[in-house]
Amino acid sequence: MYDSIIFDLDGTIWDSTENVALAFNELLKNKYPEVTDEVTADKLRGLFGQLLDDIGVQLFKSVSPDKAKEVIHDCCDYECEYLAEHGNDLYQGMEQVIKELHKRYKLFIVSNCQEGYIQCLFEIHPHMEKYFTDYEYPGRSGKAKADNIKMVVERNNLEAPVYVGDTAGDAASAKKAGVPFIFARYGFGQVEEYDAVIDAPLELVNKLKL
Repeated sequence: MYDSIIFDLDGTIWDSTENVALAFNELLKNKYPEVTDEVTADKLRGLFGQLLDDIGVQLFKSVSPDKAKEVIHDCCDYECEYLAEHGNDLYQGMEQVIKELHKRYKLFIVSNCQEGYIQCLFEIHPHMEKYFTDYEYPGRSGKAKADNIKMVVERNNLEAPVYVGDTAGDAASAKKAGVPFIFARYGFGQVEEYDAVIDAPLELVNKLKL
């Protein structure tokens, strides 16, 4: 049915929010004392999947929107350094799923992230990079998720891709790109419309056999 699988990253392949919250708070304490907003993993889970500027404005309400955008980009730069140093686990079963799916499908990542974040995944888990053919993100393309999905589909000549993600934004982006959507319900968001749903990474293998 499908010839390829495009994955979201946060809330789908891994949950980095606990470590990201630690990284953000460390940077804020050392560099931005004027930002008095508390950053928690729960807050980040509710915001991840949006574009960085939008996350910043919602997260750092104690400063102006322009300042919040500056701070979020600085935080995300530091986040990659922090994750590379401290590591971050994949969801349970995800590595096994990726290995198995790679035997039958081309695999991709499209995430609403900054420059270096997907690369950070591969730095922490270097054996995973060989399974993915391509990836795209707004930090490189300057485009929204739907456009990045389309870009990956077009430049890799995909005929029957499916997108796997965990938020309503992921579902809307896949729909706009004309790609079926599988809802990773174990992730961060709530989704009303989807083509299939999984409650754990390992379910994806059997779901794609149907």
